[in-house]
Amino acid sequence: MDEREYDVIVIGAGAVGENAADRAMQGGLRTVIVEAELVGGECSYWACMPSKALLRAAAAVRAAQDVDGAKQAVTGDLDVAGVLRRRDRIAHDWNDDSQVTWLAETGIDLVRGHAEFIGVKRVRVTAADGTVTLLKARHAVVVATGSVPLLPDVPGLREIAPWTSRDATSAHDIPDSLAIIGGGVVAVEIATAYAGLGAKVTLIARSGVLGTMEPFAAELVQQSLDRLGVTVRTHVEVVSAHRTEKNAVLALDDGGRVVAQQVLVATGRTARTGDLGVETIGLAAGAWLTVDDTMLVTGTDWLYAVGDVNHRALFTHQGKYQARAAGDVIAARAKGEKVDDAPWGAHVATADHAHVPQVTFTDPEVASVGLTVAAAEAAGHRIRVLDYDLSWLAGATTRADHYEGQARAVVDEDRGVLIGMTFVGPDVAELLHAATIAIVGEVPLTRLWHAVPSYPTLSEVWLRLLEAYGRPAA
Repeated sequence: MDEREYDVIVIGAGAVGENAADRAMQGGLRTVIVEAELVGGECSYWACMPSKALLRAAAAVRAAQDVDGAKQAVTGDLDVAGVLRRRDRIAHDWNDDSQVTWLAETGIDLVRGHAEFIGVKRVRVTAADGTVTLLKARHAVVVATGSVPLLPDVPGLREIAPWTSRDATSAHDIPDSLAIIGGGVVAVEIATAYAGLGAKVTLIARSGVLGTMEPFAAELVQQSLDRLGVTVRTHVEVVSAHRTEKNAVLALDDGGRVVAQQVLVATGRTARTGDLGVETIGLAAGAWLTVDDTMLVTGTDWLYAVGDVNHRALFTHQGKYQARAAGDVIAARAKGEKVDDAPWGAHVATADHAHVPQVTFTDPEVASVGLTVAAAEAAGHRIRVLDYDLSWLAGATTRADHYEGQARAVVDEDRGVLIGMTFVGPDVAELLHAATIAIVGEVPLTRLWHAVPSYPTLSEVWLRLLEAYGRPAA
């Protein structure tokens, strides 16, 4: 049995775990990372990257079809095989050699296998061939195992073997029909992708589409799904499921039913802690790991949790942000440094609380950061809401013949700063970071007048929103 000691053990070699390990190494700590699947993790092989690859081709065709002169050149059907080939290349054919090479070049050791806690700062790793490696950490263990799809307790649903998002993003055959249970980001993105690939899609959204976003965003996305031929069933619930020889059949609580060749469940996620042995260190198996802003797990002085597993913000970019903070914290504490007064707040992940940017890659895209109107009002802010139709911009006119989009700014009237921003429209994801900087930096609206947007671009929306708010006092 192999036994090794390191300064830091990181469990999970996805993008989040890699960032935590890299930051700890940069801080001078000998680090090992443990992975049971592919180095690079969920985002690289089954989520962010392959899903966007599946969406892109049909979106590009639709964009060309909305420009006179270009639409005449679009004469053929989408090459589904070509889309899947490109998806496979972007997912590196589910081969992690390049990521393993990066770890080696960085100086981070890799142990492949399933990790399980066997005590404080002690981890047992069992490889696929049964080989066991015992790891001990001098300073810290970081859990970066992410989350897994949550399967609702519907009679017969498990028995029909429904797809999860992993199946949908890695499939090599497109079903003739697909029923999607859920109305969140994963559900609407997969609905958009598969409709573009030629499947007949039905979306069953018990609580409506994109319910946590601004209502106008959900409305525009639902209208887009309608145009793509997606049947959207809202405020109904699946009560049972069974499979016939050729199809799955979902019974609904309104007496109706949905018949489809394949079913995708996208109703939420749960912490990937059920088989980590966390009960040996006083934590509940299968539960989210609660952390402070340094990513230290509550009740411990050595265990950190970054990414989905801490349930703060289930986005790859936020997980990587948390991981960078955690790696810096671990290195600082190992050297006996204080972290509370670190320069520029390097050791805390405060953006998770109210400054989280996110993009939903539907067509149109939804890009948002900060608080919605409802969230701002619930938090007690005195706000003013600014809305602007993006189709009125010169940049929208030159981009497409029928541009449709909307922007909303939420202003904290007491401080004169933005606290929320939502854009809906083609390519609005590229507007988002400017809004993130304005909100995180608490830039006064009086200063934003001097951030002059270029013309003719969609960024001119910033000037139009300022004009709607009113000129600063002389």
